[in-house]
Amino acid sequence: MLTDTSTSRPTTQDRPAATRRRHDDAPDTMAQFARLAGLAEGPERDALRDELVTAWLPMAHRIAGRFRDRGESLEDLRQVAALGLVKAIDRFDPERGAFESYAVPTITGEVKRHFRDRMWALRVPRRVQELRNKVRLARRELTQNPGSPEPSPADLAAHTGLTEEEVTTGLEALESFSTLSLDAELSAGDDGYSLADTLGGPDTSYDVVVDRESAKEGLRRLPERERAILYMRFFEDMTQSRIADQLGISQMHVSRLISRSCARVRDEALADRARRQAADGTAGA
Repeated sequence: MLTDTSTSRPTTQDRPAATRRRHDDAPDTMAQFARLAGLAEGPERDALRDELVTAWLPMAHRIAGRFRDRGESLEDLRQVAALGLVKAIDRFDPERGAFESYAVPTITGEVKRHFRDRMWALRVPRRVQELRNKVRLARRELTQNPGSPEPSPADLAAHTGLTEEEVTTGLEALESFSTLSLDAELSAGDDGYSLADTLGGPDTSYDVVVDRESAKEGLRRLPERERAILYMRFFEDMTQSRIADQLGISQMHVSRLISRSCARVRDEALADRARRQAADGTAGA
């Protein structure tokens, strides 16, 4: 038996635009937008703009509601969405189609930028944030059934089409959305310690290494007797009087030689450092 297809229900694509279902919070304001486009800056335009914001605000609140339970209060999300609505009204050209088609991505983008730029405790590249979102959604989809095991990076990679390295980056970003206080307790036992207790402190030994390397060339350029005096004084811990007796010179002369040699080495080390910094600056330019 043949069916008369002429009586079948039309699809959304076949249905005229005027009869397509509109959201309850999508008022017909094309006439107001046409008026707005023809008005110059002034009180009348501001009043009409406020009227359009009031009319479309419920839609902005609906879009904000899609992002609830992500670490931001609904009231703050609504304020961000309202800002996106104002931007959409200011930029909308009524000759290019329906306002809702333009406003929805504009408002949604404003809310997403809020999460990207304001909600992270640390600045994270946009690519990493997008990986985090893909991994988060994939993990939720794979564990939505009760008893589902925690998916492995390989499972998440297969589900999202990402590489395992990208999945690993997204998983790490999941743990980086907020930061811990340095006073956060990392152990619940009696010998508990905080995050600050795990951080190292300055190691002055590095400064000693740097100083020694800086002075090495200057020491090599000293006369042999001055090098011997500095070695006996600073490495064998001999007194100036004992050095003087061993070399057959006065203690006063030993003191002058030590002071002069140290000043020479110091000046040469500082000059070498200045030359290196100047060379690095020239290379960077």
